[in-house]
Amino acid sequence: MTVKEAVRARTGSAYEVLGGDGSRGEGEHTPPGTSAATADTPATADTPATPATVAAGRAVQELGLRRSEFELAVHLGLIAVTTGPGGGRPRVHEREIARLREDPGFPDGLAERVRTVGTAEGAALLGIAPARFTRLARAGCVSPVTFYLNRYRAVVWLYLADELASFAVREPELLAGRTPLGMRTMLEAGGDRRARNWRSQRIDRLLKRTADPWARAAVEASALDFAHLAEVVEDPYERAYLARVRPEPVFGRPGSVAARETMGELMLADDPDEILWRRINLTLGLDLAREERPAPHPGDDPGARMTPAPEPTSRVASPQAQPVAETAPPLSPPAGETPSGLREPGGKRLLARLGWRRRSDG
Repeated sequence: MTVKEAVRARTGSAYEVLGGDGSRGEGEHTPPGTSAATADTPATADTPATPATVAAGRAVQELGLRRSEFELAVHLGLIAVTTGPGGGRPRVHEREIARLREDPGFPDGLAERVRTVGTAEGAALLGIAPARFTRLARAGCVSPVTFYLNRYRAVVWLYLADELASFAVREPELLAGRTPLGMRTMLEAGGDRRARNWRSQRIDRLLKRTADPWARAAVEASALDFAHLAEVVEDPYERAYLARVRPEPVFGRPGSVAARETMGELMLADDPDEILWRRINLTLGLDLAREERPAPHPGDDPGARMTPAPEPTSRVASPQAQPVAETAPPLSPPAGETPSGLREPGGKRLLARLGWRRRSDG
């Protein structure tokens, strides 16, 4: 599909029905803890009827998607899922399936919105050379939605075809002619925003899924290695609690050891201004969480034993499932930008509370 065809497709009926900004799907996630009822659960006069749900496998079949496409649609907020109060595998309401099937563009419209492309196919879609596409991606003009490891264990980024078409309409001047000076300077210095953009959107997606302040702080903490985390969160029981309540992707299959290790590395902020930004957000998030409730300590709850997280000796992350799809993010806030709600609790300067120390780059 060429850029012109993609642009025409974006203005067609299927795109209009599904919503150009994807906002309709994002707002329909059921908060964790909602009861998941099955179709054969009888309703009585004393028990109000609850919407019937189906397993993910059946939802995949009824929506005419591949499993990977279904999981990506869930992560993009296009398909709402729910879980029972005790956790378990996510399920889909039958009414949600009916809503999607009633769209005039079904099933091609939904499948097109979750179609991913690599560098070569993405360049062909935009009508540019693969080398130029890579430069645009490294500069942060287009953002990856997920990745996989090739046979050489190198990261191969994938992009949403729908978002590439949007970029072509929004920034046509970047597809031809000379690269802007600022972008050239950044690229010549070895800059690469692909991992940072993927990481930023992963955090943003998880934050949208929860209103619990401790869970939100845990999402911010997931981007920091242990050394930075220990400087911001000095209490080991608070660190253990953050690890306990951290939201995880809704779906994800166990991957290879190499895939899990790569995911762990990519999850961690690696640029000084990004690290500082995450530390600031974590500090502010902890203020809100502590106001809501303290982290449990030994003796607080006889039914739950809290043990501090082990002290690792190297920069590692908790093992994760196989990489899951992420939405394309806006760029992380530029250096010097102040997050909303920035304040100096207790009269202390924020950077002092962060325990931030500039580290020499050598």
